[in-house]
Amino acid sequence: MAIDRGRIVGILGPNGSGKTTLLRLLAGMLKPDAGTVTLEGRSLASIPRAALARSIAVVPQETHLAFDYSVLEIALMGRYPHLGTFQLEGPRDLAVAREALVATGTASLERRRFSTLSGGEKQRVVIASALAQEAEILLLDEPTASLDVGSQFDVSALLARLNRDRGLTIVVATHDLNFAAALCGSLVMLSAGRLIASGPTGETLTSLSIQALYGVVADVYPHRAAGHLTVVPLRRIRRD
Repeated sequence: MAIDRGRIVGILGPNGSGKTTLLRLLAGMLKPDAGTVTLEGRSLASIPRAALARSIAVVPQETHLAFDYSVLEIALMGRYPHLGTFQLEGPRDLAVAREALVATGTASLERRRFSTLSGGEKQRVVIASALAQEAEILLLDEPTASLDVGSQFDVSALLARLNRDRGLTIVVATHDLNFAAALCGSLVMLSAGRLIASGPTGETLTSLSIQALYGVVADVYPHRAAGHLTVVPLRRIRRD
């Protein structure tokens, strides 16, 4: 598979299909047993970790912290790849972190403790930390999991804006087919660790592919008001 610069790509698949593993391979956190993962033609294994972190930022599904940091401190963590050993953050690092908070709509929260935030606020702050890395590629694992519909909409709109305004390449693993349909220009579908389909969303997200992937009969149609495909699950197919 290949991911073109400046695209938003969704990774779909049932539980255990390999979505998170693929993201970790793309981030250089795991090494493949066979084959290679390359960035602009260069193997990730040959790129030093700090240099890789300046190119690729990762937003995990859940963020667990050892201490109750403030929102600004979380954003400043994104500056670590740009600092030398024992080097402290300077004025530019602070400015970049605050700019990232502004970009994610969380600047007013900078003095709040991370633990006091709502789920949607936490997700946007973690994305701000990733933006502070000044990376060109953003990898997200289930960014809307456990969020209410309003927060899901906010995250989707934020990612679309970051792609449009900053030219970020975004790869997002998700279970939400409608989220993927609304946000992603192309899709990668996984089953049992294998790639079964990839391509433009309009060609890849079909009733047949959903049935093959999830064992669910679904109606897939363009929503006139939303301007993108909509997926309506109808029934489960028994496979026994």
